[in-house]
Amino acid sequence: MVSKQLDGFMKIRIGNGYDIHQLVRDRPLILGGVAIEHELGLLGHSDADVLTHAIMDALLGALSLGDIGHYFPPTDPQWKGADSLKLLAQVNQLIRDRGWEIGNLDTVIVAERPKLKPHIGTMRDRLASVLNLDPDQVGVKATTNEKLGPVGREEGIAAYAVALLTAD
Repeated sequence: MVSKQLDGFMKIRIGNGYDIHQLVRDRPLILGGVAIEHELGLLGHSDADVLTHAIMDALLGALSLGDIGHYFPPTDPQWKGADSLKLLAQVNQLIRDRGWEIGNLDTVIVAERPKLKPHIGTMRDRLASVLNLDPDQVGVKATTNEKLGPVGREEGIAAYAVALLTAD
């Protein structure tokens, strides 16, 4: 069986995550736990932080634990307006409780506006802090969709994440 650990070799798992939320008025724009000045924010049951949600799905997916909707359903009032970094800390604890740790994360935010480059370092640092990682273990990049599709029309913001988990 491929998933068997060979003596002397580290076990690894890789997961990927994706999230997209609609941009609307009268909501804050929060990405990677950072509030960003913008006339539009992301619509969602929690704080709608697409970057953090994509990371959580990547972590959960690496261990075949489902997705964030399983743990934090949008039908449950206790998650209304929830801080996604607090949810990420709970997902990280699930990973650690199973004997795994994060090797690294690589993420991409897809948004036409606002310009995210000035916020990338703060996002990376905030995510690393919540996950007890060194900042160089958390990659955060941003790109546009070249005005194509719903993200290109500024109807929403999307994020992709890949997580590498390791265990002895």
